[in-house]
Amino acid sequence: MKLVVVTAGLSVPSSARLLADRLASATAGRAPAEVDVRVVELRELAVGIARTLASGFPGPDLASVLDAVTEADGLIVVTPVFSASYSGLFKSFFDVLAARDQEALAGKPVLIAATGGTARHSLVLDHALRPLFAYLKAVVVPTGVYAASEDWGAEGLPERVERAAGELAALMTGMSTGRETPRTEPGKPERAGESERAGESEGTGKPEKNGGFTVVPFEEQLAALRR
Repeated sequence: MKLVVVTAGLSVPSSARLLADRLASATAGRAPAEVDVRVVELRELAVGIARTLASGFPGPDLASVLDAVTEADGLIVVTPVFSASYSGLFKSFFDVLAARDQEALAGKPVLIAATGGTARHSLVLDHALRPLFAYLKAVVVPTGVYAASEDWGAEGLPERVERAAGELAALMTGMSTGRETPRTEPGKPERAGESERAGESEGTGKPEKNGGFTVVPFEEQLAALRR
């Protein structure tokens, strides 16, 4: 599975990158399969993003990142809080992505996170980030993670990180393993019990499918992950 982490921190090191690394590590640890993690530092692409907004044509480095985000099985996004919202660099990157492909994040599991100097900005998750990714048609995990300055080293943050990571890993696993399995070769009978039972509709015996993958209820994915 492919996991892409997008962080908009500007300083080196940044609290946004620190939170991004914790979330990525926790998600990879919760997934039942190997996870290929790619971390994207938007500050390194700032000039390319600005040029693309003006010209409409991304350079090779930015195009590679846009492709990685589009092809990922899951996405973690972390932004510092500026003026009670996400940063301009953060928004500009996703503007470029949407301009290139409006369906790039459609149906993609996304974990939203933010960092700030005070806990009073924690509402940025629900008032800014969640609406943005809902508009982009992403599947935003229920738990968002906000880390204020006083949260580092304090109780509560590790638990929120683990809970959010578990939800993202469950969604990524469901999307990955729920895709249609190859049909049996001609002349080779299907073994008993290998019919697509996962996600069967009640009373029909037929799997529910959406966009080429079997729909697995979120509650069942979490239950399977906790066993």
